[in-house]
Amino acid sequence: MSDRFKIGLLLFPALSIIVVLFFGGLLVGLMRSFNYMPVIGLTQPDLSAYVSVFTDKEFYLSFLLTFHIAFTSTVISCILAVAAALLLRRQFIGRAVVNFLFQLNLTVPHLVGAIGILYLFSQSGSFARLAAEWGMIAGPSDFPALVFDPYAIGIILQYVWKEVPFIGVIVLANMQSIGEDYESVARSLGASRWQAFRHVLLPLIFPGMLSASVMVFAFTFGAYEIPAILGANYPAALPVLAYRHYTDVDLAARPEAMAMAIIIALLSAVMIYFYVRFSRQRVRS
Repeated sequence: MSDRFKIGLLLFPALSIIVVLFFGGLLVGLMRSFNYMPVIGLTQPDLSAYVSVFTDKEFYLSFLLTFHIAFTSTVISCILAVAAALLLRRQFIGRAVVNFLFQLNLTVPHLVGAIGILYLFSQSGSFARLAAEWGMIAGPSDFPALVFDPYAIGIILQYVWKEVPFIGVIVLANMQSIGEDYESVARSLGASRWQAFRHVLLPLIFPGMLSASVMVFAFTFGAYEIPAILGANYPAALPVLAYRHYTDVDLAARPEAMAMAIIIALLSAVMIYFYVRFSRQRVRS
């Protein structure tokens, strides 16, 4: 028995579950998106659900909002994560404690963070009440709308708070494995700190940062719970919009919900592909 066959045999139980659950659910969703639901009498597949989705103005507004949330959260998280990793790789008093606190919220569920953002940054939250108490604003209602706002500031705050440690841990591990020898050589040849970072360190840590940022982008683009808790009613993020159609009392709306789910999956795959390709081209250039 070859080693490859043994490895395949060991992986078969886990892979079979993944294939059945993921591709099975995807196949069922695809069939329902084509209006094939024999349970409610829909037995003639067609594209009416996709036509309805693509002719709906709210879908395009939701897509723009969802892309804004995912892209902005990913970019801000990457910048802050790299900055934090640059600080944490240095030796200083209390570094272990700071490193522990930096990674602490990795264990905190997203929902807990969303409730925290809601209680702190909403117009009836703690910061609004403190600002009114200290005379900075006339009343809590004058506090800037950071939650349930059309720009999804509260959602982005939550994702940045949660994802910075995730990307930072990966980037920090890369920096520690690379060491500082390459930067020291660049500095000895006359490069400034910024030049050593831009032309030496950044290309070395970029593969790890890219992998982490792709996962963050895919997650934030398809996540439902945070936009549902902190987002505005209109326009809603695409996963929220799909869920509303799926839970509609009219079962005939289910194909539209499934069509949105398939579209979200396809859009995520396409955007991740171009994101990775563009990023790698930028680094090579």
